Amino acid sequence: MSEFKYACPVCGQHMMCDESHAGTVMDCPTCFQKIIAPQAPAPDSKFILTGTKLSEKKPPTNGLGYQPAPEAKKSFPVALVIALVLACAAVGAGIAFRGKLLKFAGSDGNTNAPVTTAGGSNAPKPPKPEKPAVVAPPANDANWSLDLGTNPIPDSVVAGRIHGQDFIEERANINTNGLLTIRYGTRGAADFAVTINFAGAQAESLSGQTINVMPDADRAARVQLRWKDAEGKNRRVDFTNGYAMRLEFGALTNNRLPGKIYLCTPDTEKSYLLGAFTADARKPKPKAPK
Repeated sequence: MSEFKYACPVCGQHMMCDESHAGTVMDCPTCFQKIIAPQAPAPDSKFILTGTKLSEKKPPTNGLGYQPAPEAKKSFPVALVIALVLACAAVGAGIAFRGKLLKFAGSDGNTNAPVTTAGGSNAPKPPKPEKPAVVAPPANDANWSLDLGTNPIPDSVVAGRIHGQDFIEERANINTNGLLTIRYGTRGAADFAVTINFAGAQAESLSGQTINVMPDADRAARVQLRWKDAEGKNRRVDFTNGYAMRLEFGALTNNRLPGKIYLCTPDTEKSYLLGAFTADARKPKPKAPK
């Protein structure tokens, strides 16, 4: 049986599966969700399928990984006569104090169990597991093709290769000059990125639009690839035609423009990007008048 890749619908992590295990439940190594593996794709498929999250009902917890112990019921002796009340005052005080301890004890009455206050500030927090790094899909002819096609673009984060180097999108933004940047890294210069120049088009005009560019177009939006060579020098190459691209923009909401991209450029290294992103479309604040 041959293996195939599919993406986790929760975090976009790529997972391997044998054809014979299609439909079985597997654990995502990134978000630890239980994912149902999809049926194996057709041999000539160019895209990575997405699995299905397994719905499970879990018992309610108090946020610390265990159910809170029920409070101990308090009982108070009935005073028959004033003399008995005075004689048993010390005993009653001891019982009341023990009742308060049991209120915060575990189910076995152990007063050394963790104490949870109303705000939960004193409760111990379990350590967060380290999130494994997202891996770019393998570079092969199944991912790169100048045939635009109509296959759906996966919901996983944008990934691919730029000039032979694995690429994972960490940030996307579109500025007021109509320049969409999908880049690795969140700060500083975009040395490892793809930029698409829409010649001044604003995010509002791109909202809800789908853009298809065929390789035989005479001239299209300028696409620029940026990377660093083996010596650490910044390199770039521009394309105004000859590439295949489909961009599917969602609705602009709160200065955030979601989208999906399929891009293959005609360079020798067969650079490509595939996946979903959300571009920051905030406009710079106007300068205060002097």
